[in-house]
Amino acid sequence: MTPNAMPWTELGIAIGHSTDNPGATGCTVIRGIDTSFRCAAHLLGRASGTRELATCNPEHLVDRIDAVMLTGGSAYGLDATAGVMRWMEERGRGHAIGTGVVPIVPAATIFDLVPLGQFSARPTANMAYEACNIASSTAVAEGSVGAGTGATVGKIGGPQFAMKGGVGCGSATNGVVTAAAIVVTNALGDVRDATGQIIAGTRAADGRMADGEQLLRSAARANAANTAADAAAVRGNTTIAFVAVSALLTKVQLGQLAAATSAAFFRRITPCGTSFDGDVIFAACPPTGPESPMPVVEALAVAAMEEAIERSVRLAKGRDGIPGLGDNSDEH
Repeated sequence: MTPNAMPWTELGIAIGHSTDNPGATGCTVIRGIDTSFRCAAHLLGRASGTRELATCNPEHLVDRIDAVMLTGGSAYGLDATAGVMRWMEERGRGHAIGTGVVPIVPAATIFDLVPLGQFSARPTANMAYEACNIASSTAVAEGSVGAGTGATVGKIGGPQFAMKGGVGCGSATNGVVTAAAIVVTNALGDVRDATGQIIAGTRAADGRMADGEQLLRSAARANAANTAADAAAVRGNTTIAFVAVSALLTKVQLGQLAAATSAAFFRRITPCGTSFDGDVIFAACPPTGPESPMPVVEALAVAAMEEAIERSVRLAKGRDGIPGLGDNSDEH
């Protein structure tokens, strides 16, 4: 794919990855370049793993957060957030309390303990600290890196018929407002391009693409939900994402933006938001910015997220017998 020039600097955002290749896991930290930012979140599905998500609620006392962490390692990986807090505290960044600060770092995790790598491998606080340290607004790696290292997609037919997922970025602008998105795609369902064609996901026994959603419908008609559906339940899924816009929004508006951005999930991942997915979308904006009608901002955010989802599989390199569309790509 063509390298993606992203407007993270304009949005005041820096992103860093830390990767455990042998363990097939990692974490991705999204922080303000030099300040905090306003943030809200929206959940899809029933299998989410999160930390400090209440701080993204419009009713919460805290109006700004210092970073968002996307991580592998399932619930274990959420412990790595301590490394982000340590990095922030050392620099005096966080919610001021007396003579100190308390960094506000909501996090979301994917389930990547199987089938790739090692079940015992989980992102650590030191890895998250490293990700903060090397975070950049100009050179953000994509594909099988950071929180996307162990990501897979299309697990409806079982892990042996899945394909590699990963990290992807996307952007959109109308010349006044800019949106940028980053996603870790680790979905139960298949990923589609802009035309609706499945490009990564459940494969048939002969290696060709299968339609996972159709497989589920067939299983339901045959009253065989204990086949495809129950197999997927023990594999683990979840797509986690972050979108930032240059428009100045309230936390209530950001909550609506996060919910509206889920349209990109439903267009590009089929199915998504299922009982076996724990999809989470964070939406953020810098402390200052232009005003713009919400439908315009929402449309830009959806476009950016759609591009990010597609890139997350197109740039993901396969491993351990799981193929990836990025196997023949030199882009990272």
